[in-house]
Amino acid sequence: MSSQSRQIVTAFQRLALFWRAGQWQVAKELGLNPTQGEVLARVAARPERAADLAATLGISHASLSDTVSALDRKGLVRRRPDPDDGRARRVAATDAGKVMAARMPEAPAALEDAITGLAEAERGALLRALVLIICSLQEARAIPVQRMCLTCRHFRPHVHDDPARPHHCAFVDAAFGDAALRLDCADHETARDEEAARARAVLSAMR
Repeated sequence: MSSQSRQIVTAFQRLALFWRAGQWQVAKELGLNPTQGEVLARVAARPERAADLAATLGISHASLSDTVSALDRKGLVRRRPDPDDGRARRVAATDAGKVMAARMPEAPAALEDAITGLAEAERGALLRALVLIICSLQEARAIPVQRMCLTCRHFRPHVHDDPARPHHCAFVDAAFGDAALRLDCADHETARDEEAARARAVLSAMR
């Protein structure tokens, strides 16, 4: 590993420790553990299938079932029939769960301030790099597949001449720039492998 790569890994380690400590503190204050907090935050935004939650969070179905059962006993979530599949069920937040989720910050305030303090071009470059790293980890099957632009069939990288907004989302028919790349989009539709590979190659090349 090069010295530069080692420094980047060190940076990720420091950020992970900071994030984990913050999540533990928030969860503890709300009477939850970090996994319960993460599940509640996700289903408060939109109901999800248990299988999808387990895959996204990288935990076993048994572990997720225990987490959902604990949240259910607290009156924070309920299992509902899936309108798209009668054999499946979705986990949805109750009104009390949504209220509690609203008290959970999306990120530690200090981290949010640090990111906001970056120039838009710097945020865009950082997000682009993170998208490519996460995509590589997905292809290596090291992490669960995310609902990100780079794996979405609606994503068209670098199809516009505008350097500020070179990409296009066919779902909303709009141009956008690196700073608006999404890592978790509710409208995501998985692209074919060859489409995703082509999009990644274009995004990697156009720097």
